[in-house]
Amino acid sequence: MSLQPHTDSTNTNTPSLPDLSDCTLCPRKCHVDRTAGQTGFCGQSDKIMAARAALHFWEEPCLSGTNGSGAVFFSGCNLHCIYCQNHTIAQGQSGKEISVERLSEIFLELQDKQAHNINLVTPTHYVPQIIHALQTAKDNGLTIPVVYNTSGYENVDTLKRLEGLIDIYLPDLKYHDSTLSARYSNAPDYFAKASVAIEEMLRQTGGPVFADGEDSLMLKGVIVRHLLLPGCETDSRYLLQYLHQTYGNDIYVSIMNQYTPMPYVTDIPAFNRRITPEEYDRIVDYAIQIGIENGFIQEGETSSESFIPAFDCEGI
Repeated sequence: MSLQPHTDSTNTNTPSLPDLSDCTLCPRKCHVDRTAGQTGFCGQSDKIMAARAALHFWEEPCLSGTNGSGAVFFSGCNLHCIYCQNHTIAQGQSGKEISVERLSEIFLELQDKQAHNINLVTPTHYVPQIIHALQTAKDNGLTIPVVYNTSGYENVDTLKRLEGLIDIYLPDLKYHDSTLSARYSNAPDYFAKASVAIEEMLRQTGGPVFADGEDSLMLKGVIVRHLLLPGCETDSRYLLQYLHQTYGNDIYVSIMNQYTPMPYVTDIPAFNRRITPEEYDRIVDYAIQIGIENGFIQEGETSSESFIPAFDCEGI
């Protein structure tokens, strides 16, 4: 897909975005005209809203490295999990409107700050604008890897438009059970969509490639994240087994214990607690038992609100 500059002399900094006039970028397929200010499930029009662009040190070691990942946190989300730890940004309550050109500049500014990569956080509903911004940035000297950091709830057709622009895919795989995904994310088709999305991500990137061996920075590949949720151990086992049987060592698996109960889940008893060390250890032991070798685990007290950055428009 090629995006051409908008010819309207009153707004020459905005590219034409035909996809957004009948939006089907994600599996929700809302069919709203975002160019006319309409909003669908993600809550966003065709204007880019972002809440933070800064060096981020809390990703997997092969992404954060020593300098940090250049994370751009976009406002809005197409999933809206009831337990979301980034609630204010996901609901579009934080952020600042920026142009495509400004987004391109942000990418280059993060590279100038020695970021190891550009990390696009919750980017799905802005893919057409991101394509244009990345193409412009690359034309102007962007050379570091680009990470697509997503909930996993993606359309394969949308991902195909990103081929050649994304080096590392960082999807979640949240649920195997459609009952859980319907109850907690209003997405009964979550696993069906996320599983084929991950397949497409691997097709684009191939197996993992590192700068200087497996203990260094990732240059290309797929890391699938799974956040343990209270009371969902059985589902976690199904997911890990699926990933290992399907992809083996072609992907990395990141098993996360940082679930943090936020104030708005206090009336949901099942989710109003953290993961216990015993629960996490059982899942990690299971991953080892079934043969997962390429993976990341979290150690110590990681389930903390300190992992939630300030969405104060830094760097925007």
